[in-house]
Amino acid sequence: MEEEDTSLALIKYYCYEKHFNHAVNSASAAQRKFSHDPIYSFFHAYATLMQGEIQEATRELDTIRDDRDLSLCTLMALVYAEKKKPNPDKDIIQELDAKVKEDRKSAPPKSLYHAGTFLWLLGRNDKAREYTERMIKLSNGSREGIILKAWIDVTSGKDAYVRKAGKYFDEGLKERVDVFALMGKAQYYECRQNYSGALEVVNQVIVSFSGFIPALIKKMKLLLNLQDWDQTIDAAHRLLQKDKNNLEALRMLALHSLCRDGDIPEAVKQLSNLVSSLELLEPNNPELYYKMSVAFTRVCGRNEKVLEQTFRMVERAHSMASRDPDLATELGYQMVLQVRIKEAMKWYKIAITNKEKTSVSALTGIARCQIIEGQLDDAEQQLEFLTEIQQSIGKSGELLYLQAVLAGKKRRPQAEVTNLLNDAVDTHFSSLQGLPLGVEYLEKMNPDFLLEIVKEYLALCPAKPPAAGQPPPPQLQHCATLLETVFKIVPGLLHAVFLLGKVRYLSGDIDAAQSSLNHCLDQCPSLADAHLLLAQIHLLQGNMMLCNQSLELCLSQNFEIQDHPLYHLIKAQAKKKTGELGEAIQTLQMAMSLPGVRRAGSSSKSKHKKTELSSADCVSLFLELAEALWLNGEQHEAAKVMQDAINEFSGTPEELRVTIANADLALQRGDTELALSMLRNITPEQPYYISAKEKMADIYLKHRREKRLYASCYREMVEKLPSPHTYLLLGDAYMNIQEPEKAIEVYEQALKKNPKDGALASKIGKALVKTHNYFKAITYYEAALKTEQQSFLRYDLAELLMKMKQYERCERVLLDALSHEPVNELPALSDNCRYLVLLAKVQAKEEKDEEALLSLQKARDVQAKVLKRIQLEQPDAVPAQKQLAAEICAEIAKHYTSQRGYERAVKFYKEALVYCETDRKVMLELARLYLTLDEFDACQKQCIEILKNDNFNEDATLMMADINFRKQDYDLALKHFEQLLTHKPDNYPTLSHLIDLWRRAGKLEKIPDFLEKAEKHSSRVKLDPGFNYCTGLYLWYTGEPNDALRHFNKARKDNDWGQNAVYNMIEILLNPDNDTIGGEVFENLEGEIGNSTEKQESEQLAVRTAEKLLKEIKPQTPGGHVQLRILENYCLLSTKQKANIEKALSVFTEIANNEKDHVPALLAMATAYMMLKQTPRARNQLKRIAKMNWNIADADEFEKSWLLLADIYIHSGKYDMAGDLLKRCLNHNKSCCKAYEYQGYIMEKDQAFRDAALNYEMAWKYGNQKNPAIGYKLAFNYLKAKRHVDAIDVCHKVLAAHPDYPKMRKEILDKARAALRS
Repeated sequence: MEEEDTSLALIKYYCYEKHFNHAVNSASAAQRKFSHDPIYSFFHAYATLMQGEIQEATRELDTIRDDRDLSLCTLMALVYAEKKKPNPDKDIIQELDAKVKEDRKSAPPKSLYHAGTFLWLLGRNDKAREYTERMIKLSNGSREGIILKAWIDVTSGKDAYVRKAGKYFDEGLKERVDVFALMGKAQYYECRQNYSGALEVVNQVIVSFSGFIPALIKKMKLLLNLQDWDQTIDAAHRLLQKDKNNLEALRMLALHSLCRDGDIPEAVKQLSNLVSSLELLEPNNPELYYKMSVAFTRVCGRNEKVLEQTFRMVERAHSMASRDPDLATELGYQMVLQVRIKEAMKWYKIAITNKEKTSVSALTGIARCQIIEGQLDDAEQQLEFLTEIQQSIGKSGELLYLQAVLAGKKRRPQAEVTNLLNDAVDTHFSSLQGLPLGVEYLEKMNPDFLLEIVKEYLALCPAKPPAAGQPPPPQLQHCATLLETVFKIVPGLLHAVFLLGKVRYLSGDIDAAQSSLNHCLDQCPSLADAHLLLAQIHLLQGNMMLCNQSLELCLSQNFEIQDHPLYHLIKAQAKKKTGELGEAIQTLQMAMSLPGVRRAGSSSKSKHKKTELSSADCVSLFLELAEALWLNGEQHEAAKVMQDAINEFSGTPEELRVTIANADLALQRGDTELALSMLRNITPEQPYYISAKEKMADIYLKHRREKRLYASCYREMVEKLPSPHTYLLLGDAYMNIQEPEKAIEVYEQALKKNPKDGALASKIGKALVKTHNYFKAITYYEAALKTEQQSFLRYDLAELLMKMKQYERCERVLLDALSHEPVNELPALSDNCRYLVLLAKVQAKEEKDEEALLSLQKARDVQAKVLKRIQLEQPDAVPAQKQLAAEICAEIAKHYTSQRGYERAVKFYKEALVYCETDRKVMLELARLYLTLDEFDACQKQCIEILKNDNFNEDATLMMADINFRKQDYDLALKHFEQLLTHKPDNYPTLSHLIDLWRRAGKLEKIPDFLEKAEKHSSRVKLDPGFNYCTGLYLWYTGEPNDALRHFNKARKDNDWGQNAVYNMIEILLNPDNDTIGGEVFENLEGEIGNSTEKQESEQLAVRTAEKLLKEIKPQTPGGHVQLRILENYCLLSTKQKANIEKALSVFTEIANNEKDHVPALLAMATAYMMLKQTPRARNQLKRIAKMNWNIADADEFEKSWLLLADIYIHSGKYDMAGDLLKRCLNHNKSCCKAYEYQGYIMEKDQAFRDAALNYEMAWKYGNQKNPAIGYKLAFNYLKAKRHVDAIDVCHKVLAAHPDYPKMRKEILDKARAALRS
């Protein structure tokens, strides 16, 4: 029973969908399977009849007309068959009708059910409902009757009936699962726009009735309704596995290739498969041939190969049903798409010869052809007639569009044309309301028609982008909205992408335009229009090389472009800009000789292909030639060309452009009065009036320097043509002449006229900022936001609050903007992302690092959603959005880096590079991070990538050098530096880095050469802060603290070098001899000097100077603030007073608790503990540092902490442990005097005087032989090692600088001399 129900449901589905040959085959199979049940014979006969085989169907119906259950529907079918004949027999019809009426009175429920089914399949729902309700009544609520009634209601197209259908389907499904009822319930959900619910039901059918093909077809269509193309295509492929010639699946694949991929060859191949399958499976079904073709003609962008296939399909349909006017109308429409107007007219006339059915579409098509052929009066009459008809049948978008085209051609006012186009768009889209994405939507949307409307809008716009600060014409906004809609639904339609690029170009959004055009050319490199527009963009940007490249590429891809005057126009404009006037004139003269140029706006047929040239471009050719001739000194020839232009365009809208150009020539001759008198003749009723007034204003401002008259031009515009646009121009004019107060008044008046104009509101806010009315600007923004019409102004307000450092208010505004229900629309998601990024910046400035990081992570998640959506809706905007995603990831990485979460930072930098592989900034940051983590190979890999594209990248070269230093490959490191410093000897950032690295390599003696080269490079070098900083650094590292201070002082006021110079000065002041602060080993070796009053006074003065310098530091980052606090508290340590030391310790502890693994804070804590004689606590902090990975940023602090810990170990006799730490110091800094000094001390304690002397020798060398304490120890160990001459030599050097150095003369010099004498 269930199998029979499924077979019947399948046959009914095919009949309902009008796949009649499928129905015939399914009925034949069921007849064989289920013992020739007469119901299958009826459906077999019905499907045969619907394919036009009337005699055969009648014969089959006659065999079952006596069956009690089928007699009623059979008689109805026989009546229908007779009426379908070319010459129906009225007597037979009358006789059969009488029999139907008679049988109906006594018909059993089953008979009424079948009759209801037949009437429903014919689309006579009201009559079908009548029979079905009677059947339900007679059978006491038959289940199958209720299911049929539900189907009748759900397909009635009347909302009142559709709403009830769901209840009936549920009732029919109470007893058992029924495939016909389940499919009906899915249809009900679909009608109620609950596509997910429908999909759920269909999945239930697929599980319960796995071989039921209609369920798979329905699932595929529902997935498209849900706008999930990927799953739709998967469903189509699964369908083809079960049914290799499935028509719906083949159509879906072909549509996908066209709509989503724009893959024409693949679409044509799939369309060919569809036609073959139609010929095989439904050879006698004209309606299906027609139905299957319609969507393709509307979405193919007039591709010849696709139209060839669709024409074949409709022509085949017409050959089977030549009396159907809809088929002839469609053939006419397809001829229009192929620009074969005479043939189109022939088909439209065939369509209107049908007397039974008037084809309004055919009449509209005739009007379209008449307009194209220039028969404007005939077209006007036709459109008037259609307008009368329209009042009874409802408005038509196409009719309004044709009226707009006609109005444009008859030179009616622009406002009238624009209003008609606006009405056409509104009417057209009203027919799409409530329709989900699907085949019907694509047919009714008709992207091709929308592109035609866009072209008409564009014809009303100037051919160039607006001047800076000027708003684009309102028609461009209409274009953008239409094209974005088309692009969202049919991203594969390249012509729409090109037009979107053109609209963006004309709107002044050059980056977005380039993005659209590049997307076009990626898909179709031979698209000449895209190459030409790209060339125009490069021309506008002044990039002649790229402009010429685009033109050459265009010519190489499409040789026919040399017959296009626009190609020559752009080429000539480029030549003119590069001063090649002769060639420009030659090129323009060649263009002027091409067909179509001398008839404004005409199209020309070249040897190969038709080319369109707009009136605007025609005028541009004349004007460019005139200007080029004038500039070339051929004034007479220029005047002749201008006269030709006046004659050619007299009486056209473009005439005024010629007048304005004539005024320009007068201006070039220096005749400003003549130029002004020409422009004054242009009246407000004429197009280009605003351009003329702007030109006059420009003359007053730039040539006559009369600001008052400049503003009066714009005031006159507002008086004559008051509109938001002219008010805006007047406001901008006031801004140009530095009168923002007046500008604000005008903007506010404009805003009253157009309160929803956010751009205006934004201008007012910016004007208030310009007048320094910051608080008024804030108040204005807040008031505008309260109207809830300018919600996007929140961002402007938040930015202003951040600039004014009102961080709390700024944070409140942003949090308020983000406090809404979850959104899924692309613009709302983009706004959220912008808000979150700005919020993170504000929170970072408030030092709310955790919250800032959280905001950035939220921004990252939102941007991921934006990227997912934008790839489908705006693929051309993907690069910009990927860049933003990369920036967000890089910011997150910076936060982790500042918190020393290096592994996470690496992860996010890598993620940033996934979005933007070639982002140099991110690559550099990642390389720096790898260097910090001692991952040299990874760092080197990043640097090599950077240097591939940027040979002289300073940062990458420095890091490569750094890596080579660490690997002790000094020659290669030096090569990198020499490369940079040869290129630029005064590259002080590189030189300062080199000084630090040579110090670490123990080769400071090489630095003077580089300083000398820098000195020779410029005579003013000694005044350069960078040079003084580098010199100070070298002197500090070579034990000359006083000279170093003097040079750092010369750099301390500089913006670039000042902060670091001050930090270094403070460190020198607090520890001039580079001692181990808090260390105990050498503490009492210089007792007498250490306690002298003079030295104490000197130290106190140094601390006071350091404190003064600290006030000059203005940190810009959270890390800078921490560094400043540490230095401030080191000043407290330097006082050596217990209370101050304890106070400093509490600050160091606080920093260490807040900042994870902060080496400078931990070292400072340990130093304070040592000064308080709390050695175990100091040791614990230092051990923490010893376990950490070394990094270049904290290199000096690591060194000091290892030295202090070594000092503690030496003091407690743990020489081995101290030795390991000292080796670590020397591994990272081979010039570390203190490490050599400690090693010497350990050797000395072990009585290994020779080894001790070697270490003291190194300490003496790297201290530049300046430190007398090291000199004393070296001389002493030389004496003990019996190197008396060396001991005497060192004594002389120390005593020369410090004549009274204690014990030196008596205990070493005299003893060494005595030893030599003996």
